Amino acid sequence: MPAPPISVLILTKNEEQDLSACLASVAWCDDIHVFDSHSTDATQQIARDAGAHITARPFDNWAAHQNWGLKNIPFRHPWVFYLDADERVTPELQSALVAAAAAPGPNVAFRIQRRDFLNGTWLRHVQASPFYLRLFRPEKMRYERLVNPVSIPDGPVGQLSGYLDHFPFSKGIAVWLDRHNQYSTLEAAQIVANRRTGGPSSLRAAFTERDFNRRRSHQKELFYRLPARPLAKFLILYIVKRGFLDGRAGLRYAILQSIYEYMIVLKTKELTRAL
Repeated sequence: MPAPPISVLILTKNEEQDLSACLASVAWCDDIHVFDSHSTDATQQIARDAGAHITARPFDNWAAHQNWGLKNIPFRHPWVFYLDADERVTPELQSALVAAAAAPGPNVAFRIQRRDFLNGTWLRHVQASPFYLRLFRPEKMRYERLVNPVSIPDGPVGQLSGYLDHFPFSKGIAVWLDRHNQYSTLEAAQIVANRRTGGPSSLRAAFTERDFNRRRSHQKELFYRLPARPLAKFLILYIVKRGFLDGRAGLRYAILQSIYEYMIVLKTKELTRAL
């Protein structure tokens, strides 16, 4: 059976623990690219042993890094499927990816649903947003924001069945906290930059914008203006989104997200005072 017209892009930085299983989940692809931020562990050797192509570049920020990759990596196929090393493609999603690339219709990108797990529990309710644009024509996609980038497709978007499974706590809580400490620094810098340049914060667009990713961008910017934001984040995830239905894992996740939000609040104030 011929390989599907899909190239795979995996972003890495010291991912020797998770990369092998990620690569195994996309073994059906004949053009796998590992876009590495100069790992100091065995990440590149694992990728090399699996037959993946390796491109190394120092990480600056998420949007710039991803946009550079889409423009400069020599993908063999017209469609690119992007995932992180702690994500796994399920068989159902694999079938949907292959079918979409073979007959995309007018779509230039496809949205997929991700399942986040904590200690073996699917965070079905408490997860802030489960939908992500991951299959796309690279020339029709770009990213904005320093961290948690917004995907901006140039054309119609479809949606696929199946799940992309995500294990953000695979390396433990300490690594998750360290990573989100870095993320919060970039989020604070993004907030300050948006306030100085008048970034997107339309109340109308936050609820009426037809494109999901643009709507979410406006919602995020408006959310950053709320008082008592860490508490609001907890209540939204745990009560409004019914995170309590996810049991103990849902409670832990909602608390961790509120801590992350508080880190952003403190760093934003610190940056603002420094201006």
